[in-house]
Amino acid sequence: MVDASLIKEHLEVVGSDGGHVGRVDHVHGDTIELAKLDFAGGFKHHMIPVSWVDHVDEHVHLNITQEDAKARWTEKPH
Repeated sequence: MVDASLIKEHLEVVGSDGGHVGRVDHVHGDTIELAKLDFAGGFKHHMIPVSWVDHVDEHVHLNITQEDAKARWTEKPH
């Protein structure tokens, strides 16, 4: 389990394949909100669970691919 306190705003989120998923906007408990001002996110806020995070260094590395993350993320409710 990754320490969610390591996940900082503006860090790039990358899939297990190295593909760009987004940038961290906020962390809400066990959910990461991705910034909407990111081309990869289609300029919408998306939410991903912290459980998808494999490790954190200068990026947030997921344990699933970019494609899987984009297929499974949820849009932030308005």
